[in-house]
Amino acid sequence: MSLLDDRHPSTVTDYDDARRRARWRDTRLGADWTPLRRTRVTLVRLSVVLIAVLVAFAQYWTHDVAPERARLARTEPAILPVATPGEQQNWDTVVVDLVGLGNLNASDTAEALPSLSRLGVVWAIKYDNRGIDTKVIADLIVRAALMSGVENVVLVGHSMGGVIALEVARHIHTESDRRLVGVLLDCTPVDLNAVREESRGRGEDMVRWMGWLPGARESRALRFIVEMYARRGEFVDRGLYGDPGIRMPELRDAAERVLHDKIFNPDAASNGLIESQFLAIVAGGAGNDLRALARPVPGKLRPAVVFLRPREAGRDRVVDVEYSHQVLIDLAGGVDGTLLVAFPRNTGHANPIQRPTEYNRVITDQVLPFLQRFQQQIRQPATVAAPG
Repeated sequence: MSLLDDRHPSTVTDYDDARRRARWRDTRLGADWTPLRRTRVTLVRLSVVLIAVLVAFAQYWTHDVAPERARLARTEPAILPVATPGEQQNWDTVVVDLVGLGNLNASDTAEALPSLSRLGVVWAIKYDNRGIDTKVIADLIVRAALMSGVENVVLVGHSMGGVIALEVARHIHTESDRRLVGVLLDCTPVDLNAVREESRGRGEDMVRWMGWLPGARESRALRFIVEMYARRGEFVDRGLYGDPGIRMPELRDAAERVLHDKIFNPDAASNGLIESQFLAIVAGGAGNDLRALARPVPGKLRPAVVFLRPREAGRDRVVDVEYSHQVLIDLAGGVDGTLLVAFPRNTGHANPIQRPTEYNRVITDQVLPFLQRFQQQIRQPATVAAPG
């Protein structure tokens, strides 16, 4: 006898959907659970979903957050030497460069501006990737200047780095024995209103994610999503009826740049640092810092303030430079003010690495003569206000 003899033959004509559904009901999960069957089935399904979520979260934490957290734990703010002064008499002055939002190390930016060495020694700040404390940065500069025999300080801040530079300048000017010659601001947003709406929205979104998503301060996956969203204009087109279309070659190019420059680059700023940088703008302390620099300090002259911005405001798509320009006139300009506004040609938003010729030209022709007057006044003790 064959083993198949006791089985009912199956043909197309034998198919009965009602029988199939009945059989499915008899064999499904929890079919023999009489008391609280629906509740028990629901709990089992939720448990499966929860286990899947926990497994995914464990992978996210193990392979994304934990390695980045371990790397960040080893970082701290540092001063990096960039250039020696062009003239021997300027060894008494240091120019300190600070970069803006999303950047960590100012060395490349400072190296693109060799004209700064005509004021003095050039240093670059490398931020602590865990966040920013302007008091710590100011104390670091003061200690390094004291050890190097440098008495005068010029601070340079690009974009959001100008907000940090102003706060560092306040600490140096009001709390130390070093003399602040001036602060050079490159397309700096003096408060949140100076940040254009699209850029402001991305920053606000990231701050919100930092608040509720575990590991967001370290996650490279989240950083990739944010960076790609910021570049969506490079690869997303709007169709005739508003439906989006994606240009795949441009998408791949953007993804490769983000991975190379922002994700796997050890000098890329962390999410936590970006949060600290953006919150510095949100706090809106630049106005108070400018007022503090304008108030008399015993034994010190009022420092200069220089603002670099594109002549055509629309070329800066991140910061409303017209707004910052007006605020700076109100707080640092006027008849007795110490403000210079310079317009490098064919530049965009704080891009000296991309436009070094234009930046160095305007620094040489306009900024240096202005700052050198303050530098000479500081070197003449007779001109320094007597302590009062």
